[in-house]
Amino acid sequence: MKTIYLASQSKARRKLLKSLGLTFKVLPSGIKERRSAKGISYARLVKMNARDKAQDASSRVRSGIIIAADTIMVQAGKIFGKPKGLKDAKNMLKMTSSSQQEVYTGVAVIKKEKGQERILVDYDKTTVFMDKLSNKDIDGYFKRVSPLDKAGSFDIQGKGALFVRKINGCFYNVVGLPLRKLYRMFKQLGIAKNTLCLLFFTLSFLFLSGCSTEYNIVTGEQEVYYYSTDKEVQMGQAIAREVAKEYKPAADPLMQKRVEDIGKKIAAVSDRREIDYHFFVIDEDDVNAVSLPGGYVYIFKGLVDKVSNDDELAGVIAHEVGHIVARHSIKRLQAMQGYSILRILVAAAPSSGEVGSAADVAFNELLLGYSREDELLADQLGARYAKLAGYDPQAMISFLQKLQAVGRRSPLQPKSYYKTHPYVPDRIRVVKEELGQKIDFDDYINIEQNPHK
Repeated sequence: MKTIYLASQSKARRKLLKSLGLTFKVLPSGIKERRSAKGISYARLVKMNARDKAQDASSRVRSGIIIAADTIMVQAGKIFGKPKGLKDAKNMLKMTSSSQQEVYTGVAVIKKEKGQERILVDYDKTTVFMDKLSNKDIDGYFKRVSPLDKAGSFDIQGKGALFVRKINGCFYNVVGLPLRKLYRMFKQLGIAKNTLCLLFFTLSFLFLSGCSTEYNIVTGEQEVYYYSTDKEVQMGQAIAREVAKEYKPAADPLMQKRVEDIGKKIAAVSDRREIDYHFFVIDEDDVNAVSLPGGYVYIFKGLVDKVSNDDELAGVIAHEVGHIVARHSIKRLQAMQGYSILRILVAAAPSSGEVGSAADVAFNELLLGYSREDELLADQLGARYAKLAGYDPQAMISFLQKLQAVGRRSPLQPKSYYKTHPYVPDRIRVVKEELGQKIDFDDYINIEQNPHK
């Protein structure tokens, strides 16, 4: 197999190639990137930069495969590359978060052998929609992440995912190297079959192995899972270890015991008892909660402070247990474009650095919330489990109304239990239906065409 050279010092691009199982050498280019698109398109700009980098690296090797890339972010005709310093990074992120941006990545691949070169140059474009960030949001983000090596000053594959509402296009393009595009370029150049097969195998890993179809008792449907329950638990453990490093537990042991005691009662009456459940309180003021694959539930201290009684808290915990029973978290992670993340989390002996990054991305993805349908099903199950555990399920409605009032009084935060869930009237309607209560006019305002059975 020919030697592969990456003409870039980008940590993100190196991690992507490593996640594909490719062995390569870093051969950074000394070419100065163009950052003006006068008279040319943005696509042509990044393609020219990528081509020049690849040719510069190629001039220093006798044979091999050279990969080069260039990424820019464009908003309202202004090009954003890597920031020059923290002040520039802050201004850049505040500006780019104000409206949608387009991310362009140019890719060049050179196949050099026997004194001859074949070169392919292409590009990809992704539109990114972010939450509008305050100075406080940005300062808090910069305390945890260095923005200086990132185009646009944020990392969509890490904590920057918390600010991204949605993207149109390739996820990896925003990271800095569109993998599907790279694969197709390899194929077009006729690169050695063993290299191509390795790349293809990794990209399609979840679809070609470990796949099973199971009957989901709460959805009443046959569903496809790419990982067994054991692998799901292993994945949850890996993410939980990183959460323990990033977040402090609440200092109040009575608060922790309160959540654990309620959680154990909920888990005991749930429809999924083949796994062990774990309940934690995170010392954060955000009104939020999140569940991980394999039975891990985290309640933020700000949410515990917001509930009026154990019945309301039981409703929140039961909602998160409902996500675990329906396997929403594992299905959401399966649906991510970051398939290599899951492969790392269930690998036999991955490096600690790889696990940390993959777990961080997975946790941030789950913090962003689930689909409307999944959230409503979790409400339905939450009301059922809270009632079976001896709590007043009516408290779910009172807490939802409280969230609605909070959302009206103050702007939504990036990590908000209210922000990541469907409209409150719709949620209240689902809870009432589960409890057999009368549905009034307001409950039909946001009703779905296909209600849960």
